[in-house]
Amino acid sequence: MFVSLKRSISVTLCLLTFTFLSACNNATRTEKKIKQDTAATDIEGSLVFKNITLDQADEKGRPLWKVKAKQATYSKDKKIARIEQPTGDLYQDGKVVLQVSAASGEIRQDGKIVLLKGQITATDTRNGAVFKGDDLEWYPKEDLLIVRNNLKGNHPQLQATAKEGRYFTRKQQAELLGQVAAISKDPDLQMKTEHLVWQIKEQKTNGEKRIWIDRYKAKIVTDRVEADKSQVDLKTKIVTLNQNIQLTSLDPPLLMSSNSAIWNVKAETVVSDQPVRIVQQKENIILTANQGHVDLKQKVANLTGGVQAIGSKNQAKVFANQMKWDMPTQNVQASGNVIYQQVNPPFNTTGPTAVGRLQDQSIVVTGGAGSRVVTEIIP
Repeated sequence: MFVSLKRSISVTLCLLTFTFLSACNNATRTEKKIKQDTAATDIEGSLVFKNITLDQADEKGRPLWKVKAKQATYSKDKKIARIEQPTGDLYQDGKVVLQVSAASGEIRQDGKIVLLKGQITATDTRNGAVFKGDDLEWYPKEDLLIVRNNLKGNHPQLQATAKEGRYFTRKQQAELLGQVAAISKDPDLQMKTEHLVWQIKEQKTNGEKRIWIDRYKAKIVTDRVEADKSQVDLKTKIVTLNQNIQLTSLDPPLLMSSNSAIWNVKAETVVSDQPVRIVQQKENIILTANQGHVDLKQKVANLTGGVQAIGSKNQAKVFANQMKWDMPTQNVQASGNVIYQQVNPPFNTTGPTAVGRLQDQSIVVTGGAGSRVVTEIIP
């Protein structure tokens, strides 16, 4: 059975034929001796034990869990054991993986479910992760720990809060659900979403719901990213984003959008292999391309494939195969089938390369060896 009690409590429970206890092999002691060895009290048909230890083993005899309690009260139908001030160990493959404590709890269904309530603390002895909350459920055969209400997860790599957490002990993986907020110190990020999978052993988080990620420097938000899907590698400090991505940078000030991006937080670069759109709001410049590489530290963007840059103030436009955009100076360097268009005065210029600023229409298109510049004046 699942329960053994200090001072031969298991023998007493056997004689009482509790339905959730396994049969005892040897019940040879006299009733008088049993009463001397146990501290059981019959209160209105419920049996109460003081300072006891309950445990359960698997089919191979390996421990599944062991809980000490200040008091245990067995219900009249002998199917539920209510415990006070429990502390104990939860096992996997015969080894302790979690140490738990709570204000109270229950043991149900022949020990298949352990419930703890109030001031719950569960610590993974392998990786140091600590989970706290108001309600805990432990399913030994599923290697599953569920913590509900005011969940707080704490680990050197990440601190998280959520409505509910499901911790899969074999995978060392926590699934956080509802109003999730997670903070990492290295890199200095804060994440908010409704569903986040935290792979503690691999030092990664994965999200399949819309997520907002803030990057901090000296407690000040410098970058903000949102996307439908995400993976944060806390070890390499690389964030992989997919679908409906928006990145807002405060320094340099820009807004970048795409459906695929790799954000290297340490190197301060964002790379996209899909169509990208960049808006510099101060000067109202819009750049689009098939692919892009933005260096937020050097404040330079390199765009390739169907590049288009528009100065919205004067509607000056540059089209090219490749373009380098220097953000502090707002200079563009374009190459490959360059087309420059402006409205006032209206004309088009084509050539192999171009350099200049869109804001003041100071774009110079130049030709190389064997090539020429063509200018079309529009009446």
